[in-house]
Amino acid sequence: MTTQMTETLRTIAAAQLPVLSVLLALGTVAKIRTARGDRGLGGMSGLGPAVLVPEHWRAPVMLGCAAGEAILVGGLMATGHPVFRWGTTAFFAVATYVLWELRRRRPDVGCGCFGEVSAVPVGFRSFTRTVVLTAMAVGAVWAGPVPGWSVLAGISWTEGLAVAGGLLLVAAFSPEIEETAARFRHRAPCEERPADAATAAARLRSSTAWRAYEGSLTSAEPADSWRELCWRFFVHPGRGPDGEPVDVVFAVYLSGRKPAVRVALVGSDGRAGPSRRRSR
Repeated sequence: MTTQMTETLRTIAAAQLPVLSVLLALGTVAKIRTARGDRGLGGMSGLGPAVLVPEHWRAPVMLGCAAGEAILVGGLMATGHPVFRWGTTAFFAVATYVLWELRRRRPDVGCGCFGEVSAVPVGFRSFTRTVVLTAMAVGAVWAGPVPGWSVLAGISWTEGLAVAGGLLLVAAFSPEIEETAARFRHRAPCEERPADAATAAARLRSSTAWRAYEGSLTSAEPADSWRELCWRFFVHPGRGPDGEPVDVVFAVYLSGRKPAVRVALVGSDGRAGPSRRRSR
């Protein structure tokens, strides 16, 4: 092998650092969101290696995995220290073994690689992806102490094509892409989607409507709550402007990142007062 060919191969191997970092970063964010969401619902939904441990350890295991991925991302991009290269290699090698074990012991669950998006049972593509990523990590060790940021800062045509090729290769072995596309194509209407009452309550308490009427409430706990189509209603006992007892009715829209929140004061005669308001 000529020196020029060796250098070209090292360049291609080093160009996979951004690819590895992107995959690790996506995994970190997805695992944190899934773990936090499932803890709010009372337990993990049963994805990935978390199903191999007792239920009360599942959220910590997923969050610990996310923390490890975040550390590796920072190390790969900011430094050329070999500990992060070998750490990444070990991470994907262990992930390959865990997916093999998961497929053998629990063929009904997803890999959890990207949180709840990876709900498809572990198959050939998911397993092969971790093998490919392990090979990329080994190549990054061989490429030498090149920090990931320097690859992107002075990227050449060769490096750009290598990065694109690495991303396409990983995408080819990622069933999550088809799963996400299918969810968008066949997304259920808002009124048919499941929505957790605790999530709606958290959105309510972070809204300006709650802050505006919190002082009028005589109890922070709702006296009643129900769902109608895309709205979740919360009824709190409170006091009106004249001190008369009223029901403070909040309505939280169940779709969108910043859902609308409406509020109305309902007197003893069942009629809404003049202080009706809409906010976010």
